[in-house]
Amino acid sequence: MMKATKRRFPQLSAWRAVLVLVLALALAAPALACTTILVGKKATADGSVIVSHSDDGLGDARLVYVPAKDHAPGSMRPVYYSHCALDFKPQWGGTESHRLVDASRAPAYGTNDPKSVPLGFIPQVAHTYAYFDANYGIMNEHQVSIGECTDRAKVDAEPEPGKRIFYSAELSRVALERSKTAREAIKIMGELIEKYGYYGTGETLLVADANEGWVMEMCAYDENGTAGVWVAQRVPDDAFFVAANQFRIRDVRKGARDMMYSSNIFSAAQAKGWWKPADGPLDWTRVYGAGEFHHPYYSLRRVWRAQSLVAPSLKLSPWVKDAFTRDYAFVIKPDHKLDVKDIFAIHRDNYEGTEFDLTKGMAAGPFGDPDRFEGGAEAMSTKEGELSPVKGEFERPLNIYRCVYAYVNQSRSWLPPAIGGVTWFGPDRPNTAVLLPMHAGVLDLPRPMQLSDILKLDRGSMWSAFNYVANQAQLKYSYMIKDIRAVREKYEARFFGLQKPLEDKALALWKKGDTKAAQTLLTMHADMLAQEVLADWWALSEQLYIRYNDGYLNTKAGVAQAVFYPTWWLKQVGYEQGPLSYKKPSER
Repeated sequence: MMKATKRRFPQLSAWRAVLVLVLALALAAPALACTTILVGKKATADGSVIVSHSDDGLGDARLVYVPAKDHAPGSMRPVYYSHCALDFKPQWGGTESHRLVDASRAPAYGTNDPKSVPLGFIPQVAHTYAYFDANYGIMNEHQVSIGECTDRAKVDAEPEPGKRIFYSAELSRVALERSKTAREAIKIMGELIEKYGYYGTGETLLVADANEGWVMEMCAYDENGTAGVWVAQRVPDDAFFVAANQFRIRDVRKGARDMMYSSNIFSAAQAKGWWKPADGPLDWTRVYGAGEFHHPYYSLRRVWRAQSLVAPSLKLSPWVKDAFTRDYAFVIKPDHKLDVKDIFAIHRDNYEGTEFDLTKGMAAGPFGDPDRFEGGAEAMSTKEGELSPVKGEFERPLNIYRCVYAYVNQSRSWLPPAIGGVTWFGPDRPNTAVLLPMHAGVLDLPRPMQLSDILKLDRGSMWSAFNYVANQAQLKYSYMIKDIRAVREKYEARFFGLQKPLEDKALALWKKGDTKAAQTLLTMHADMLAQEVLADWWALSEQLYIRYNDGYLNTKAGVAQAVFYPTWWLKQVGYEQGPLSYKKPSER
């Protein structure tokens, strides 16, 4: 039988190989996509330092509270593999939907999945600070704040116990556990990279506190080596910075007060033959980076759009010479002072109103859906296992369908850190998410925020509710998005309106010395808002189902109101060639 099968189906093994490759690419691609922003305190409306991040890969969507802890002398901290580094590897524990399984790290991480297996251990400190954790660390109780995006480096080294045990995700967590300032966090991460090695993709981490913000970038440089390399550059107080899956730091200036870097940054580049002093200043992005992921403008289009939205006066061109262009400066000065809503509006953008508008054209369908599923036409194969000759790409927007969460952090120097630090967290993709405020001093996070499994529909999970509604919206986007925005804007207007009265009450308690009461107030407020939004979002899903059932518009004014297709789309899809008579179309 086996010989007969081989004789009759010689293409079978080739087809399976192609299928495995396609699936591998499909699973790998989502991890390589995030956008992150930093705004200095003199460029914001209220003087806060702002950091934002969209985590654009379908994975663990939980926002987890990691409590502060005291540790016995001689304790060791486990360092776990990060699934977002080089995809899920079952030998290191966890699952594709749960990044860590270790109740000692946080109660929410005590699931019944395969326990996380340490890559190694580092000496523990006597006391670690409380922080918010997701696929990367977000903010700690001292309002040290972190954002992230994955970058394409020349080398992506594999993890190896005792040799390369750190990726940016665990680095960010250790930094939040141990630092009170951005500079301290960068120093901690830099020392860990140099001592314990670095694996995985290139990375950008935005690191800020209530007074300043920095861009830290890192990567491996030798698949057989141990240490990685890193560089950090300060963002001026009056400036705006954005990164989108590509290194953004350029010339490394020796001795510059606004720069920090690893001791091996020059020697490693020389040893690899990537740079020599005669070339001039070491261009970090060109020397250690490998351009954009996937296709041209995968990163640069988002940088152009973000900078254009905050500084239209610059009249930036969306077209550049190559991936290593300097047309988009490291930082720019925004045309006006920015707030949380301005920054999240950038993350919600689908290039509306530009030549790249994803709500327009045939690919958007008759109802203007901006979502463009990835994989490429070449992933569709013939029965013989040959790849399709169709080549092409869609524009990659700031708002993307596979985003698991996005947030905007505020760090404010005039308030106690517990009150001054706020994470405005949006579950699932930004365009259909509500920003929920979580203060740095809360004693825990709402359970709906800490509960998620992408392989289960859980009505107790905030992410499930938002993801469910977002997927509904793809059916009739131009209609449903109006309903979603109406509810979203009602909540966000209320939440922003409640912020000052809440913080005034918390501050009054804090000044009286009753810090625990202040923290309890903030905790109860966050929980109340989360429970309210969760219930209303599931109610919204039901309303959308009824309102647009079977493609109609159904209201009290009338059931089964026709919602037909637009004329331009009917012409494009051949509607006019339909059965208008008993003759064949060719005979009419």
